[in-house]
Amino acid sequence: MTDSTTEHARIVIVGGGLEGLSIAWSLAERGETDVIVLERDTLCSGMTGKSSGIVRCHYGVPSLAAMAWHGVDVFSRAEDIFGTDIGFRQTGYVVGVDAANLTPLHANVEMHRGLGVPVELIDADAVGTMWPGLHLDDFAGFAYEPLGGHGDAYMTGMAYGARARALGVRIRQSTSVVRLIQDETERVVGVACGDGSEILCDTVVLATGVWSPALAATAGVHVPIRAQREQLVLVDQGEPTPDVPTFSDLVNLQYIRREPNGHLLVGNSDHSAPEFADPDNYLNRATDGFVETAIGKLDRILPHMPDARLASSYAGCYDITPDYNPIIGPSPAEGLFLAVGFSGHGFKISPAVGRLAADLLLDGISSDPAVDGNDFRYSRFDEGKPLASLHPYAGAGEMR
Repeated sequence: MTDSTTEHARIVIVGGGLEGLSIAWSLAERGETDVIVLERDTLCSGMTGKSSGIVRCHYGVPSLAAMAWHGVDVFSRAEDIFGTDIGFRQTGYVVGVDAANLTPLHANVEMHRGLGVPVELIDADAVGTMWPGLHLDDFAGFAYEPLGGHGDAYMTGMAYGARARALGVRIRQSTSVVRLIQDETERVVGVACGDGSEILCDTVVLATGVWSPALAATAGVHVPIRAQREQLVLVDQGEPTPDVPTFSDLVNLQYIRREPNGHLLVGNSDHSAPEFADPDNYLNRATDGFVETAIGKLDRILPHMPDARLASSYAGCYDITPDYNPIIGPSPAEGLFLAVGFSGHGFKISPAVGRLAADLLLDGISSDPAVDGNDFRYSRFDEGKPLASLHPYAGAGEMR
């Protein structure tokens, strides 16, 4: 029996971060507005705000590359779609490799061209013209995406939320979900909230990132996700960095982009020795050892910085799956849909995540022929068929 503390909706989305809000927006754009989004804190207050915001299509998994290409399209038209600036800066994106990785570089570029992504192979002189001062002797080849760059995940998520709300989606902050509700057949039929209320629904969408395993477990579902701590440093070169492309350095295994204030954000692309953490209790700054390593790598590629110094640092957690690719689709428990495990890819593909999830929820199939929804199925791990890059890079395969 229900009482006055019980509500109903067709779809309840748990998690008011980037992916949950993108799904809400995409559902609403398709006319499904009987949707409630529940966020335990404030919107985009979790790992969304820790995103480095890189925008690239350079993936070895065709579906991911196509999803990122859709993201570029949406980000480029953000003013028209959302009526606001979402922080996307189309500075271009360069990836550089050594001789051992030239073959996958060329193969990936061909695959991306087949998807319609504007990308070209360029030489060190062209890169040096775009970013003066880079030391590129260790590199053998480069790919350049002129429409890539970087963005702001918080601003983007908030734009998704505002648009979803304007279309009729209900969004509730400071509303925790403590467990999933199941009926006698073990179908998930709703959520129980921390304030004692319940919301019954046809489908629960779990979009809670690193916090997903504990909540899914209340319905007997094992979600193979671990929280991998990632550290970032911000470096003041001694003078503001001019507008330069985002650079993915697969020789030293780092990525570098310009911050709006001219500092450099430097991240790690070496995931050979992951550090796992409690997402509610981890060191929210870079360790001295990481700073030393990061600055050493940066100094190799930018040896003539005027007066380099550490400006600040922070850390976040990726919600990684065993193959470093997301789970998007039904779970083993009927009525529970998963959009989790984005493994560091979530920002750039978030518009496509929303579209794919809406397609699967409403139609059962992806509307984009370049994005096979089956790629992201939950069962691939039990089947022994992880989603892997067709053309992986030595040393950086987990994220490529």
